[in-house]
Amino acid sequence: MTTEHIVQYSAPDGDKKRRRRAPKRPNRPLFTEELSEALPNRPAQKPADGAIELDLMLSADGEPDIDISYDRSDGSFLVGRDRGELERSTPWKVRLAIKNVSLGVHSLPPRVEVVEFEPDRSIEEAQLDFPDLDGHLPDHLPLRTSPVRLPRQLEVPRRLGRDLLQEERDEDRVHYATTIFDPDNRYLFNDTSYPWCTVGRVTTPGGTASGTMVGPRHLLTCSHAIQWNPDNTAGWVRFAPSYFDGSEPFGAAWGTRVYWQGTKVFGPTINRNEGQHDYVCVVLDRNIGNLTGWMGSRSWSDDWDHLAVWRHIGYPGDLAGSERPSYQRDIALDGSFWDRDVHTRIFHQGDVWPGQSGGPFFAWWAGEDFPRVVADQSGQNSDENTASGGAHMVDCIIRARNDFP
Repeated sequence: MTTEHIVQYSAPDGDKKRRRRAPKRPNRPLFTEELSEALPNRPAQKPADGAIELDLMLSADGEPDIDISYDRSDGSFLVGRDRGELERSTPWKVRLAIKNVSLGVHSLPPRVEVVEFEPDRSIEEAQLDFPDLDGHLPDHLPLRTSPVRLPRQLEVPRRLGRDLLQEERDEDRVHYATTIFDPDNRYLFNDTSYPWCTVGRVTTPGGTASGTMVGPRHLLTCSHAIQWNPDNTAGWVRFAPSYFDGSEPFGAAWGTRVYWQGTKVFGPTINRNEGQHDYVCVVLDRNIGNLTGWMGSRSWSDDWDHLAVWRHIGYPGDLAGSERPSYQRDIALDGSFWDRDVHTRIFHQGDVWPGQSGGPFFAWWAGEDFPRVVADQSGQNSDENTASGGAHMVDCIIRARNDFP
């Protein structure tokens, strides 16, 4: 049962300590065996009526002259669909022929406006309020509480050094901070049902990362994936939900603003203070969340330490070159003893490789048909991995959604 907590803290002006009664904390998240009983899978409730929008940036001599052609593209292997879905899903190749283009001339995406989020309440108030936001399951998407595993025939060899023979490593005296804690419990998937379609690949000038839809046009990812420019702008951000081997089944969206709080994280190293604030909320240029739905969000509570109820999705570089998403379940999280729950590092031994940064740690609660994200993947070393979350992460999402619904 949920209990009330008596919280003691110092007043902002340094006066005597006061005591306040904190609101009730949510019950713990559901374990996997509880989830399968509490929330059965369901098919889509109605046909999809949304349109996929794709942007192509180029330079042209005058107004572009566009011809459109399309043909049926046979031979595509659609994963994660039942036979009925396969029969109604026909892959097509759409080709745009654009005349008057200026060949050899770059047309780069615009920079992103940077908005520093300043909390409108004290740390003590934020820790007591325990903010959260609901998620959204669209009627046109089916619901699955576990993603369909990729068939063995579509698996690819690992790309990076973990497959080197142990004898070879010992002989060369080479040490690898793999952050994969054997056995590796990740698996690749290509499932476009909810909520797996809310997660996708984030691309910036610095490379690729992972991210989650947390609102109609609102993306949660890590701060260190952003290119922070000295003129208070950020480099371009592109998000493709359910990205898989170059396929973008929901299209893609571009960032217009990025909300951050506390400190900007540049990497490649992440210190304690940066690890507490390694999250941003990116406002996208379209409501792509109306197609994918979005996850809810919730403040972190140390009441959940060591509960193996958390799941993670990301685009690791070692499994498929960040071209395919991976999934792992039943991860235990442990909030930092030294940090406030408002902005905190959360330790874990989930299996993480570069490319998964920004991917969500999430779980389901009883009575809800959507999961809630409590943190995003931040850093890793050979002993423990860290995520970043807390009440201010949720406040940052709330601010971005209020400013740009």
